[in-house]
Amino acid sequence: MQAFERELLTLLPRLRRFARSLARDAADADDLTQVALERALKARDQWQPGTRLDAWMMRIMRNCWIDEVRSRTRRAQTFAPEEAGLSVGVAANEDIERAAEMHDVDKAMNRLPAEQREVIALVLVEGLAYKEAADILDIPMGTLTSRLTRGRQALARMLEAA
Repeated sequence: MQAFERELLTLLPRLRRFARSLARDAADADDLTQVALERALKARDQWQPGTRLDAWMMRIMRNCWIDEVRSRTRRAQTFAPEEAGLSVGVAANEDIERAAEMHDVDKAMNRLPAEQREVIALVLVEGLAYKEAADILDIPMGTLTSRLTRGRQALARMLEAA
């Protein structure tokens, strides 16, 4: 296995989390991850060794998601919500509480505007530096910080109300 593929494999959990924050649906997130990986493998010669593979992959994933949203809009498809199945198979009270908290966070994230959700996913969930996130999203640093501030505040308000 080549170094490129090995590095992609180590990024897989982060890519799946980012896909989930974009798609807001587990199945769609898995599909998005697969599409992004396929696109990256086909374009591996465009990646420059010595640069951040995670940032390159997240930009690919975001572009794949934009393509998918545009396609869905044209097809006018709808997807069933996932909320009904979140607690299936959970037995212990602690697990139920944790799942309820995660469900609240997930619902709150889903209610954020896409711009704020993307910034929060990259900076707060994935731990990217502001500059890296701004580069991935192709926005100025000031725009990123204002979206992050507004997103944090909105998320905090929603979670306090939950």
